[in-house]
Amino acid sequence: MSEPIKVPTMAEYMAEGKKPEVLFWVGCSGSFDDRAKKITKAFVKLLHNAKVDFAVLGTEESCTGDPAKRAGNEFLFQMQAMTNIEVLNGYEIKKIVTACPHCFNTIKNEYPELGGNYDIVHHTQFLKSLLDEGRLKVEGGKFKGKKITFHDPCYLGRANGEYEAPRDLLRKLEVELVEMRRCKSRGLCCGAGGAQMFKEPEEGQKDVNIERTEEALETQPSVIAAACPFCNTMMTDGVKGKEKENDVAVMDVAEMIANAEDL
Repeated sequence: MSEPIKVPTMAEYMAEGKKPEVLFWVGCSGSFDDRAKKITKAFVKLLHNAKVDFAVLGTEESCTGDPAKRAGNEFLFQMQAMTNIEVLNGYEIKKIVTACPHCFNTIKNEYPELGGNYDIVHHTQFLKSLLDEGRLKVEGGKFKGKKITFHDPCYLGRANGEYEAPRDLLRKLEVELVEMRRCKSRGLCCGAGGAQMFKEPEEGQKDVNIERTEEALETQPSVIAAACPFCNTMMTDGVKGKEKENDVAVMDVAEMIANAEDL
């Protein structure tokens, strides 16, 4: 069994008078959801392999406030945001990476007017930069030649205009990338945005995640690639709803890169 990877906290760095290259913002999903924890571990493994000097906030990290804001509770959002900004500014954080587009969008676009100004990147963008700098190697491995479709997270794609970083990473895995009918700027939400993740859907003809899963399954993929823990949950539920879980996997792009060589 391989040695567990040590993940230092900002408090430990501060005590030693050091600063990391980047702060990894884990997010609620990546910290507490059993499925999303696997994405966190895969990304940490990649950071370790690329020799990135990083740290996390640990117990000092709180929810960014995205679900509260999207559900209409601006007061709670501002309380959560201000708490986080105080911690981040206290550590003089400059650069942040996160695997959650909801955290990414909120810190990037909502925090500046509350006094939180940071250079924040999504984990697919960060992995792409590590690749471009030659610090990370991505090879086909077990996904080579496999048919993959990529689901664009709303807060990465339409909200922040990033469509290419995750696709560039998938191409490096030498997969056969097949686009859904609705993709990129015309992509369809997985059904979890706007705090819908935390409640039952309203009455309707069909759940959004089932509609989106059907579009993904039309491409006949081996893997539905995602880049958001919320999307991962919704697409996984959709695949189970269609009884295709034995045929189609739902994986984060970071997991695919980290596990490409694992047989």
